[in-house]
Amino acid sequence: MPFVSKIRRQTDYNVFPSSVPIVIDNGASYFRIGWAGETEPRVIFRNIVQRPRHKATGETVTIVGDQDPALMKYFDCTRSGPRSAFDSNVVYQFEIMEYILDFAFDRLGANGSVIDHPILITECVCNPVQSRSKMAELLFETYGVPAVAFGVDAAFSYKYNQLHGICKKDGIVICPGFTTTHVIPFVDGEPVYKGSCRTNIGGYHVTDYLKQLLSLKYPFHSSRFTWEKAEDLKLEHCYISPDYASEVRKFQEGTKEAEEKTRYWQLPWIPPPIEVPPSEEEIARKAAIREKQGQRLREMAEAKRSSKINEMENELRSLHFLVNQLDQVEEDDIPSFLSDTGYASRQELESTVSKVTQSLKKARGEPKDEPEESEENNDSLNNEKYPLLNVPDNMLTPEQLKDKRRQIFLKTTTEGRLRARQKRNEEELEKERRNQLEEERRRENPEFYLEEMRAQYKEVLERVEQKKRLKTNGSSTNGNHKSGGVGRGERLSAAQRERMRLLTTAAFDRGKGEDTFGSRDEDWQLYKLMSKDHDEDDERPDSDEAELARLSSRLQEIDPTFVQKAEGESSQTSGEAQRARPLTEEDYKIVIGIERFRCPEILFHPNLVGIDQVGLDEMSGASIRRLPNGDRELEERLTSSILMTGGCSLVPGMKERLESGIRMIRPCGSTIYVVGAMDPVLDAWRGASAFAADLNFLRNAFTKIDYEKGEDWLRRYHIRYNNL
Repeated sequence: MPFVSKIRRQTDYNVFPSSVPIVIDNGASYFRIGWAGETEPRVIFRNIVQRPRHKATGETVTIVGDQDPALMKYFDCTRSGPRSAFDSNVVYQFEIMEYILDFAFDRLGANGSVIDHPILITECVCNPVQSRSKMAELLFETYGVPAVAFGVDAAFSYKYNQLHGICKKDGIVICPGFTTTHVIPFVDGEPVYKGSCRTNIGGYHVTDYLKQLLSLKYPFHSSRFTWEKAEDLKLEHCYISPDYASEVRKFQEGTKEAEEKTRYWQLPWIPPPIEVPPSEEEIARKAAIREKQGQRLREMAEAKRSSKINEMENELRSLHFLVNQLDQVEEDDIPSFLSDTGYASRQELESTVSKVTQSLKKARGEPKDEPEESEENNDSLNNEKYPLLNVPDNMLTPEQLKDKRRQIFLKTTTEGRLRARQKRNEEELEKERRNQLEEERRRENPEFYLEEMRAQYKEVLERVEQKKRLKTNGSSTNGNHKSGGVGRGERLSAAQRERMRLLTTAAFDRGKGEDTFGSRDEDWQLYKLMSKDHDEDDERPDSDEAELARLSSRLQEIDPTFVQKAEGESSQTSGEAQRARPLTEEDYKIVIGIERFRCPEILFHPNLVGIDQVGLDEMSGASIRRLPNGDRELEERLTSSILMTGGCSLVPGMKERLESGIRMIRPCGSTIYVVGAMDPVLDAWRGASAFAADLNFLRNAFTKIDYEKGEDWLRRYHIRYNNL
């Protein structure tokens, strides 16, 4: 199984005899391993395992400990995140624990599969016997360890500092660790586990809380707030305030002291490129290109127009030729001649000639013929096309009456189309005339014309928005309804409300007794009233919207700075437009103010993150009350020697806050003395190393034979720290 890590492998494993124990500080955050009697562990790495796949080969690789970014870029980590063998402070994933031990023994220099050295490994306070049994089984069965000893990390740290005169034989050790916090009282140099306390909060929760606060505060940069970066920010900037409420008040009021305590983290920012306006040469070049393209389009249009005129001239010559030929044909041969040419009568041929002539004049730009002549031609054509229109009905057979009705319908439809076409032509002429007048006004005074158009656009836009608001919110103005909080009836139009009133009236009138609706003629009048549209009709096109579209199109032509309002956008500046602004250098500046002391405050008030447990100061009082005898002198001795150990005890302000918190729960005049460990991170391993270096160490260890006695024996097992 391949391993990847930044930890260098040791080479002096065979120098140590088999009687020298191996000391392991198995913490939830870091794993430390070394030899007994030394002051520093040989190998330290993160107590995590990750199993990604190689991007090139697809092979699954086991990565233990710290992840080197230079190597991680070759692996696909999307499906495999970092995993820990711990749940809170208890080992429960022994498959992961085996990977970690393999890696640790390999980096320590072990070559074979058997570890022939006794092992002292740390555990949490009151570790469950199942976890202790599994760990012993893993060491005995997998690695062939001759003897194993378990000890509490916080107890080793307290005894190590006691040897150096930092604390006394009677005292309390407070150990805020990675995921849990423990408080253990010591009496005559031995830990009293019956008085110990545990809270499920530690440095991991502080880091995670800081990460969440910064991600919510700066959502644009949430991807930059990784757990590792939040850990660095916590170690560099966080502190514990002496009085949380007063410290928060300082930041709320924005005092000078709060400004001095605020820290800034500037993220990399690249200014956006400055848009340089095009030069005169560039503008002239683009104008020349547009003119060239326009000339090409005009030439293509002229060529197409000339081709169309030629086609119509050829068609007109052929039609004149047919007319001349028709004049030379005798009356009896005219029907056969017309059938060969595809025309039904002479009038149809002459009508086609007239139409082609008019189209040719229109294409050439010449004026059309007088309307009287065209109307006479149309009348003659109608008489030829609809011969039964002027014949009385009493002179027609039933079949001819049907044909006459059909001809009347066709004539009416055709005339309606002609009238609609004429109306459209008149509207186009009116529109063209109005555009010409507006263009003349614009040329006379362009600035005044532009301001007038903008004012008209704003006025029409307000009317359209007002209509939309009335349609959505209704016309109620009594102050009881606001936008978005109206009933369905107020959102209906006037016509729809009238229909609803008629329906409810009919239902009320017919709601009792037998339903006889429809038996009388006046009942059916209700349907006519319901189907009749009133003054306000939703389907009717709105003239204001058409005018708004016309003004928008006109402003886009004459005003290059005009931006049309999007549908549903208010005339005022919307929040979306504000959020869409480009990010500046100020947006890339991370301000860490109240977060500096708000995050570590959860060690004293876990309820800030939803954990209903007590804080560090209250844990000390609870631990003292759990002691078997309520001796006041013993309590005084305990509170006069309080040791802080563990990674979170390095947060500035921890000592002062603990002293003030414990003083509030102790009787007046009690001696309170809190001291920090020499090295809160490594003192647990150093204390275990000193304990394992003692000649009596093997008396506190047990072998595989002792382990096979059962879990009851293993539950009663504990070492004597007075040997240290």
